[in-house]
Amino acid sequence: MKPERLIVAGVMSGTSADGIDVALVRISPRKRYPWPRLTLLAHEGFRYPAALRKAVLAAMNASSTTTAQLARLNWRLGMAYAEAVEATIKKHKIGIDLVGCHGQTLYHQARTERYAGESFACTWQAGEAAMIARQMGVPVVSNFRPADMAVGGQGAPLVPILDFVLFADAQRGRVLQNVGGIANLTAIPAGARAEKIFAFDTGPGNMVIDALAQKLFGKRYDRNGATAARGRVLEPVLAQMLRDPYFKLKPPRTTGREEFGREYAATFLAACRQVSRKPEDALATATALTAESIAQSFRQFVLRRMKGVPIDYIVSGGGARNATLMEMLAERLEPMGCKLATIDAFGMASEAKEAAAFALLAWLTWHHLPGNLPSATGAERAVILGQMSYA
Repeated sequence: MKPERLIVAGVMSGTSADGIDVALVRISPRKRYPWPRLTLLAHEGFRYPAALRKAVLAAMNASSTTTAQLARLNWRLGMAYAEAVEATIKKHKIGIDLVGCHGQTLYHQARTERYAGESFACTWQAGEAAMIARQMGVPVVSNFRPADMAVGGQGAPLVPILDFVLFADAQRGRVLQNVGGIANLTAIPAGARAEKIFAFDTGPGNMVIDALAQKLFGKRYDRNGATAARGRVLEPVLAQMLRDPYFKLKPPRTTGREEFGREYAATFLAACRQVSRKPEDALATATALTAESIAQSFRQFVLRRMKGVPIDYIVSGGGARNATLMEMLAERLEPMGCKLATIDAFGMASEAKEAAAFALLAWLTWHHLPGNLPSATGAERAVILGQMSYA
């Protein structure tokens, strides 16, 4: 199929389970086939209704649930995604040709485990795509991760292909650091081809910070990092938590709420309370955990590969709005030769990036082009991602 220009709605809901981001993207082929040109046309964010967010959080890493609850959640999420896309195109008066919907990750097991007599990895992103296709009247690409896992990949990260298309540079190294619920980076050495970039999850992003903000202060998150700024980092707790086995794993690696969710946050808070009873100190230490695990990942696995050229360290996601976290990152990364910036300075709204990535992935799937980068996911080969739902 000859690549064509399409306007694609990318839909993303991350591990924080805060809500839905929709990006409307015009994607056009160009001579540097198969990498197209992307133009962000519009972006909107929508919070989950309280009842839906409660259901999503209850289903994530649940010790028990019912088949009926999971089936209903899958369809209810599909309705929410369709409503978000429809609201976005109506507000901006932009027609679309295609939708790429990541879905809501309820479980992601990147490493092989034994179940029912066999060993395998698995993943599950909920959100019935047929509901979106019916309401919007256009095809929908969804369920992107399994195809990569079927050829030995970890099913993540998938955003690096967007990072390469938008940010590869002949002279400068680029690190794209997303700080959502989980934090992940894409490293693009100067002048590198797509197959030479690498990416992995660095560890918790906003997940532990948000959990403590909700439990200790009754807030959805620590706005601008203001509460953490009033606390002090509990260094013994930070050192203890950085000994977690995940931080010793070599890339490619992925993680999620299974490792850094409710149980981890409870353990983290208990450790903080053994040292300090001030809730601000716990939040400051959680913020430092995110910053230090990112810096440690860069130092261990990325710095040497960047070949000593200037490095732009570009932060996106909700964490880019946390001034305390950004300050902690600057303190750790700038001495290693990194110039810290948010993705907004490069023409992409921070909250739109991951949604835009799934618009690109849907465009590639529609044209029967591979969407994974084996150097990032660990897959044996590049494959076409996703499943199609037709209107």
